Amino acid sequence: MSEGKQNFQRQADRARAGSKRSVMTYMTIMFVAAFVLLLLAYFMQHRSNEEAIDGLKNSVTAMQTAQQVYEENSALKEQVNQLEDQIQAMENQIAGLERSTALLQGERDSLLYTHESTIQAMDWFWQINEAYVRGRTTLARELIESINQAGLTQYLPTESITDNGRFSPYERYLEIYDALY
Repeated sequence: MSEGKQNFQRQADRARAGSKRSVMTYMTIMFVAAFVLLLLAYFMQHRSNEEAIDGLKNSVTAMQTAQQVYEENSALKEQVNQLEDQIQAMENQIAGLERSTALLQGERDSLLYTHESTIQAMDWFWQINEAYVRGRTTLARELIESINQAGLTQYLPTESITDNGRFSPYERYLEIYDALY
């Protein structure tokens, strides 16, 4: 029995030694598997983090681009406002120039009318003076009536431009008029 017991003891020792090896092998496999899983989880997390960082970088870039577009838009709006102000100022200036042009045209037309009227009045005056000097008083009176009806006596020059001490055309007209009437 002692031999049976020893045999049994040896078998039990062998079983324990085999059992220790299989537990050790199992634990090693489990440890390696856990390590591989941790390593795999680390790499997956690392890749996920990199993707998130890339996404954030893209988001920041997009926000910076949007900010630049917003700033450019604001600058363009300011330029548009300035250009609209310039356009308004130019339109006001054009309106002022058009008013000035209309006034100047009116003055020009008035001066042309005055000039033409002065020429006509002087033509009548020379005919009246010539008729009076030649003694044709009837013709001179008729011419005086005509110049008065045409309203041209006001356009006769009131100053003499010759500086010879003689009458101006208007003063000479009055002298002839007073002599005939």
